[in-house]
Amino acid sequence: MDRLDNTIRPYAWGSPTAIPQLLGVEPTGEPQAEMWMGAHPGAPSRTGRGTLVEVIDADPEKELGPAAVARFGPRLPFLLKILAAGAPLSLQVHPDLAQAQQGYADEERRGIPVDAPHRNYKDANHKPELICALTAFDGLCGFRAPLEAAGLLDDLGVASLKPYVDLLHAHPEDAALREVLTAILTADREEMSRTVEEAAAACTRIGGVYAPYADIAHHYPGDPGVIAAMLLNHVRLQPGEALYLGAGVPHAYLNGLGVEIMANSDNVLRCGLTPKHVDVPELLRIVRFHAADPGVLRPEAAPDGEEVYETPIDEFRLSRYVLPEAGTTHDLTRPAPQILLCTAGTVRAGEHDLTPGASVFVPAGEKAEVSGTGTLFRATVIA
Repeated sequence: MDRLDNTIRPYAWGSPTAIPQLLGVEPTGEPQAEMWMGAHPGAPSRTGRGTLVEVIDADPEKELGPAAVARFGPRLPFLLKILAAGAPLSLQVHPDLAQAQQGYADEERRGIPVDAPHRNYKDANHKPELICALTAFDGLCGFRAPLEAAGLLDDLGVASLKPYVDLLHAHPEDAALREVLTAILTADREEMSRTVEEAAAACTRIGGVYAPYADIAHHYPGDPGVIAAMLLNHVRLQPGEALYLGAGVPHAYLNGLGVEIMANSDNVLRCGLTPKHVDVPELLRIVRFHAADPGVLRPEAAPDGEEVYETPIDEFRLSRYVLPEAGTTHDLTRPAPQILLCTAGTVRAGEHDLTPGASVFVPAGEKAEVSGTGTLFRATVIA
């Protein structure tokens, strides 16, 4: 197996302290948002044999296994991250596979450069994802029931929100949600900015369930996404709990440290809380206007002490081992590629001693025995 040297991305919303604290190093003073583990061309992990992209390209079937190559092609199907949110991320959705393929082909046909700021589809893949909390972790996930959202907006006492409140009482519910989100995102920007300022002041004054939205407005003053965010479920994960985010589900991470895994894609359509491009017509084509409980996941026990986060897709499978004592060895050998990530304690993986934040890539079929005392996350595929 190969020890990984991973890139930390300094996005502005990142916490300056959470990842350094996990790694046991001094903060640099700059935001450290995500540490990427995998073979994404934007920041591939480095090994003693070259980047993980180069290692896999040299012999895909040896590194990934014949079944994974046949199912997903000659590339690692997932990207694993440590994510540290010190400020809210953009409110966003991801396309399903058919939508991504169609959107990518259309933008290629129209000759839009892949790095153009108004480009929506960087690749032809979907991007389901899972976030598992390492600390208390706040996020927004999926639509609230329209009547619940109407009550939340109405109780702010902001007159300019009344039209949205009225729309949320309409039927059917999916049409009501669509109408309100469309109205928020297409409203006059100056008028919306004033509405957001009034709403933010009310959120600050009332506090309680409104506190997350006051904080969002502090980071994104005047942004229509502040009002859009109030249409969504607010979720606080405790360590070990997770959220699965499928296609079309609007979401945003607000703060906290977690392990994130996703299909290997960059496709994001933004709804707000960002200075970046918001393509409203394309966004409305992708969003699934369905109110539902966000569905907090807790790991399910599997043989040999493994705890699995069950999801409905095959590009990734995330699980963890909480190893209570040294001397017990677990055989994690699998006919598929794996990345093993330590988040607590010290774990021995093959010949490598892993401390928090350290990780290894295990080629398909390679012997993978682990022992020690700590917490180990295991990322692989279902092939």
